[in-house]
Amino acid sequence: MPKQSKKLIEQDIKRQLKDQQKIGKYYDDLVNEYMYLRDVREKLKKDIKDKNVRYKFVNGNGKEQEKPNESIANLIKVEQIMLKIINDLGIIQPLAPLPSSPEEPDKENGEERDLL
Repeated sequence: MPKQSKKLIEQDIKRQLKDQQKIGKYYDDLVNEYMYLRDVREKLKKDIKDKNVRYKFVNGNGKEQEKPNESIANLIKVEQIMLKIINDLGIIQPLAPLPSSPEEPDKENGEERDLL
C-alpha cells in the first residue's frame, strides 16, 4: 500500500481519537501498534499471493513436498488483533455514501446499487 494512503489512515485514526478526547502515550502506542500490524498484514498478503495457499519445498531428504502456507493462519490472527485495537480505540469506520434513492444509478461506475 502506498505510503500516502498509510499516512492518511494513521491521520484519520488520530483525528478520531482527538475528537473523542483520547489523548496520551497509551493511545499513541495503540495507534503505532495498529500501523505496525497493518504492515505485517500487507507482507502476509504478499506472501500468500507469491506462494499461493499451498507451496512446494524440498525436505531434508531431498524430496519435494507440498505444505500449507502458514501466512494464511497468521493473516487471520493479525487481522483479529487489528480489529480488537480499533474496537478498543472506539474508531468508527467511514461508510461510503449511498445514492439518495435506490433507483438512482451509482455515479462512479454507471450501475445501480443493489441494496438487497
